[in-house]
Amino acid sequence: MVKPTRVTNSIRALRFAADEMTQAELADRIGVTRQTVLAIEQGKYSPSLEMAFQIARVFQVPLDDVFQYPEGESP
Repeated sequence: MVKPTRVTNSIRALRFAADEMTQAELADRIGVTRQTVLAIEQGKYSPSLEMAFQIARVFQVPLDDVFQYPEGESP
């Protein structure tokens, strides 16, 4: 069983702020499937660091505007 990640993200909000970009459009721009984008948005999958940077670049925002990790928590 896959352990859910504690990393949260703002991808859905960023997509809607970007002219309501679809999951499929984002997936095409970063070279993954729509299902991968869905899993990342729902916190069921953590993207690689490279993919995380690609997502941030699509929205032209810093990485920590896309992904957040809870303060004060240790692994």
